[in-house]
Amino acid sequence: MSVLDKLKNTMQKTMGRGKEEAGRRTGNPDLEAEGRKDRAAGGAKQVGEQAKDAAKDARRTFGS
Repeated sequence: MSVLDKLKNTMQKTMGRGKEEAGRRTGNPDLEAEGRKDRAAGGAKQVGEQAKDAAKDARRTFGS
């Protein structure tokens, strides 16, 4: 995973956490839900990038 992609995904998760907390404190369920969505999307992207890295490592290991 490139450092830039990792940083983007982490930032998306962090921003989502902030939105979720802001929504909770202000009683805004839409903002809270948007924060949960952003956190989930950032996490899913990170898992996808890790899977790509694992595939690259496997190709290098087995010489394909």
